[in-house]
Amino acid sequence: MNRLPSFQLSLPEIPDAGSGSFAAWKAMAKGLAENETDEAARLRLAQAVCGIALNAYWKEACRQHHCTWEIRPIPCAVDSSSDSVLSLADGAGFSAAAFPPLHAGYLLSSLYTVMLPDTMRSTLGAYYTPPALVERLLDMVTEAGFDWEKGRILDPACGGGAFLAPVAVRMFKSLDATDPAFVLRNIATRLHGFEIDPFAAWVSMVLLETVLLPVCLKANKRLPDMIETRDSLISSASSQKPYDLIIGNPPYGKITLPDPQRQIYKRSLYGHANLYGLFTDLAVRLVKPSGLIGYVTPTSFLGGQYFKALRALMKEEAPPVMMDFVTERQGVFEDVLQETMLTVYKRADGGNTPVSVHFLKPNGEDSPVRVQEVGKFKLPFNGEEPWFLPRDPQHAALLNKLIAMPHRLADYGFCVNTGQLVWNRHKGQLREDKGKGCYPLVWAESVTAEGRFSFSAVRRNHTPYFHVHRGQDFLITRESCVLVQRTTAKEQRRRLIAALLPEAFVTSHGGVVVENHINMIKPIPGKTSISPATIAVLLNTRALDLAFRCISGSVAVSAYELNLLPLPSPEQIKEIETLVEGGAPPKIVENLIARIYGVEP
Repeated sequence: MNRLPSFQLSLPEIPDAGSGSFAAWKAMAKGLAENETDEAARLRLAQAVCGIALNAYWKEACRQHHCTWEIRPIPCAVDSSSDSVLSLADGAGFSAAAFPPLHAGYLLSSLYTVMLPDTMRSTLGAYYTPPALVERLLDMVTEAGFDWEKGRILDPACGGGAFLAPVAVRMFKSLDATDPAFVLRNIATRLHGFEIDPFAAWVSMVLLETVLLPVCLKANKRLPDMIETRDSLISSASSQKPYDLIIGNPPYGKITLPDPQRQIYKRSLYGHANLYGLFTDLAVRLVKPSGLIGYVTPTSFLGGQYFKALRALMKEEAPPVMMDFVTERQGVFEDVLQETMLTVYKRADGGNTPVSVHFLKPNGEDSPVRVQEVGKFKLPFNGEEPWFLPRDPQHAALLNKLIAMPHRLADYGFCVNTGQLVWNRHKGQLREDKGKGCYPLVWAESVTAEGRFSFSAVRRNHTPYFHVHRGQDFLITRESCVLVQRTTAKEQRRRLIAALLPEAFVTSHGGVVVENHINMIKPIPGKTSISPATIAVLLNTRALDLAFRCISGSVAVSAYELNLLPLPSPEQIKEIETLVEGGAPPKIVENLIARIYGVEP
């Protein structure tokens, strides 16, 4: 059994933090940054406030340890000429020192990100991970068999050190040694980080050294540089010695890749590239055989079409062994509303080993998360397909049914398209009144929350009609079909909101124009075996809504995911249609479909 070294990694308790809580200082810093309209000036302001705050925090930490070391040299000039900036930053740094070291590091890192210009924050994907989620991911990696005493570790986008400092603490606790020089050398040799932003890399190194300050002082050595300033996606794809663990919260957001870089990552790309998808591919390249990858990412890669190549890659080369879904979006990452998950992958030949799924409920930034075990679930043999996984405890029983249902919309003669009109490209053709060449313009608001069609154009910028120019007949829909809202959130009562576009409405106007915030499920001439009305009723049931939630990982209700929804057998569909056409009460139809999918009505 490993024993703790005789020295401890903790800052002494610091009494009252002085005037104001850290949250108040942070709010003032954010307000100050938002008043600065010039992006370059706002970046300099963010660096000044965070740099001065971190210096104040470092001095307080050193004072508590009777240390006279200076803070590491900052990689950029910091303007401290403003008394208000100096006072605010000093207050934030001193206030942060009242918290445990790992949490203080998160607070100071987040101070920098909230002050960054929006475009830079979006480009860098700079959203730092709360300590509670970091600790949970480290626990997951431990459970998956990682050896903290021997393994080499890399965070390829380390930001402000959200992972490096807690990882260093885990490494420290694993070492069966009392020689501080050995401990320091061991950690510095095995732990590394890459970061594209030189200032963020400096923040990370200062916070890492602060956490290891007791060891450094006992060894009488400064912590060597463990973070390289580099663009990992360009310079790391093939040039690194493999690691036993790749861990972190990679940046999120779409990115346009130059052709040489796209060629490097083409195996995991389909259409748009997303930063976290690229960093996932990179992790597979950098981790050893049987090594582990532990990432915090959005859930969108589980079902979206743009991630099908990435799913196939991970299924084949680094299948997931553990997945934790964060059950609440808001209040987890500041200014981020995407659904989030923690995943541990193991570098290995592809297989179909079940993945262990848990649900996490955060209790705050620094309190342990509540973990609910859900079960183990197999991924599809074809890794490109959406990964059916539960997003709620009630989904677990549904999954076996879904996996055993081979029928899709195409089997019943339907295809899914997005509404053809991108309205803001044709503003000059919007009309308030119907005139010659005009057709009703169907917006998403015409699909009511109750699943009915109610022609409406009352929202801002919406008009009821669209004038179709010569050569634009492709914009006109001339047959009844099922309309489905394209954007819904997990917090809504229903993710699938569908309505039948009545044939009588279409016929009376000679056709309609459908805007692109709506999906259209259209019958294929000569191939349709059931009515669009039956499809609309089916999609609006609770059973189908639960099924869709097991596929979707974003707010988008995509045509790709609708096409892959598991549907009842032809015999079951006919039974449903008989009830629908016979005018059966909705509850009777709902109960039948619930029984087919094995869920509570």
